[in-house]
Amino acid sequence: MNNASLAITVGDDPGDDVVVMLSANPGSPLLPLTKVASGGELARTMLALRLVLTQAPGTLVFDEVDAGSGGTAAVAVAKSLADLGQRHQVLVVTHLAQVAAVAQTQINVTKTVRAKQTFATATMLSGEDRVAEIARMLSGGVAQESAFEHARELLAASGSKKRRT
Repeated sequence: MNNASLAITVGDDPGDDVVVMLSANPGSPLLPLTKVASGGELARTMLALRLVLTQAPGTLVFDEVDAGSGGTAAVAVAKSLADLGQRHQVLVVTHLAQVAAVAQTQINVTKTVRAKQTFATATMLSGEDRVAEIARMLSGGVAQESAFEHARELLAASGSKKRRT
C-alpha cells in the first residue's frame, strides 16, 4: 500500500469516537476505514498500525492479513510480519507461500471428516516437509519440480533456514 494515506480523527469532546480514515489509492478521498477497506486492505492497515505503535501486546494474531495480495505486495507483507516478529510473537494464518516462507516456525493445519465429525490436525513442519508444503502452496500440485525449486529459493531468501524451523 505504497500510495495509501491514513488519518485519525478524534471528536472534540471526551468520549467522542476515534475514526481511522483511509485512502488506499492516489486520488481517492480519505474515508472511514470501515466503509472503504476490503478485507485485505483492512488487515494490512492493521498490520501497518501495529508496526508503528510503540506499545503492543506480546502476541499478535493475523488471520489472512495477506488476503488479496500477491507478488510484490505479498513479499512486502511477509517482510513486515517478519520485522514485527522481531519484537512480538506473531501468529499468522496464511495461504501465501511468500508469507509462510519467512516464518520461524510453520504449522500446517488440516481438517478431515471421519464418521460425520470434523477433526483438525496441526503439524509442525521442518526440512523437506516444509519445502513440500510451500511448494504445494505455490502450485497446488501442478509443475511440482519447479514449485519445489521455488520453495527452496523462498526459504533461502527469507533466511528461515538459519532460524529455527
